[in-house]
Amino acid sequence: MIGSLMMCMSVVILLFGMLAGIVMGIQQDFLLAPAHAHLNLIGGVLLFLFGLYYRLIPAAGNTTLARVQGWLHMIGAILFPAGVAVVLTKGTSFEAAPIAGSLVVVAAMALFVVIVFRSSRA
Repeated sequence: MIGSLMMCMSVVILLFGMLAGIVMGIQQDFLLAPAHAHLNLIGGVLLFLFGLYYRLIPAAGNTTLARVQGWLHMIGAILFPAGVAVVLTKGTSFEAAPIAGSLVVVAAMALFVVIVFRSSRA
């Protein structure tokens, strides 16, 4: 079930994000703070909430649309913060990565809106 996968992936991403935050604090180098924040929010919190919704509303989580939404969000949740990190460390010539990642995340969110509205009518 996609909800369980999303919840498991979210806690791994959140642990990685928290560890990255600790490393930044130890080094007193907060250059990657925006990437860290997006990783925790999009990859940790949102992914867990989506997975929880799918676990609580199994009819919503057992659809092809939910699987597409889940995989899109999991991909975007890694691509977007990684792209932000690359831009922060390598420069703006790499802006395509966070742009692509953010568009994937927005597309996944739009699909989730459709899923929630469909399942709330059922």
